[in-house]
Amino acid sequence: MIKFPKIDFPQLKSKLQVKSPWDRIIISVLSLLITIPIFIILHQNLIDIEWAFNLDRVFMFVFVFAAIFFLLMYLRTIIIACIAIYLLVLVYGSIIGNYGFNEISEDYNSMIYTMSDNPYPQDIIVAKLLPFPNKSLILSAIEYQNPKVRNFAIMATTKHFKGIRGYSDYRTTIQCFAVFKEINSRWNYVNDPKEGDYIATASESLEYFSGDCDDHSILMAAAIRSIGGTPRLIHTKGHIYPEILIGSSIDLEKVNYLIKNVLFAKESYKQKLHYHIDERGQVWLNLDYTAKYPGGPFMYEEILGALTLN
Repeated sequence: MIKFPKIDFPQLKSKLQVKSPWDRIIISVLSLLITIPIFIILHQNLIDIEWAFNLDRVFMFVFVFAAIFFLLMYLRTIIIACIAIYLLVLVYGSIIGNYGFNEISEDYNSMIYTMSDNPYPQDIIVAKLLPFPNKSLILSAIEYQNPKVRNFAIMATTKHFKGIRGYSDYRTTIQCFAVFKEINSRWNYVNDPKEGDYIATASESLEYFSGDCDDHSILMAAAIRSIGGTPRLIHTKGHIYPEILIGSSIDLEKVNYLIKNVLFAKESYKQKLHYHIDERGQVWLNLDYTAKYPGGPFMYEEILGALTLN
């Protein structure tokens, strides 16, 4: 017979008693910040039973918030100490101009916005937690909302493939391929300093279209993201390269025809497309600086890490 441990409710109650009203306020705010992304994940992955006024979702939000709140209150001494240390780090970062309060606010807002518009919001959190070389620097360098980056991408779409008709479902993909064509036709590979990695921002790389693989990947990802495409960066054996989300295997057939017969017929003549299929069956096409056409040969095919920009 299995004996379950008894819960000492008086002891639990004493642990939840608050010595300072600020404890409850701090824990409430932190609980809310944690609850929002968890609720988005549950909302996207659980069946909607369509209760009136979305009461099922309301109850779910309240339940998640309450569970997190009581857990944090139970561990409030540790939590408050961690928050105090983290705030000191943010203060220091804000003073020296590094990662501070503005940056964490922008990252959180961007994460929530991206999760709410993604069918698999948990992937956003996983991508942020997985290791990736120079992740924070690379993410900040992918300036897809920078007007210079978007204007460049728009210029590329007016320069290449503007007259293509009859593929309205793949208009964004075609425009992203125009960005690929413009960048790769102008890119000049230049090594980083011997002292270590130099991470150039997307707007910086627009000046001379020069740099190493991570600079190329940053510019490609930023420009594609700025016009509605979904890029990701792949890390493998000391190399980073960009890929673009094509869609399903059916979409791949359409895109294969477009590349081979319409957009890059000369460059892809008698060649095959190189791509990865993720755990959800989504197809990602190679856009490395060595490729002459979207889906050109991989320099290194093995994936050691992926950084997706949804």
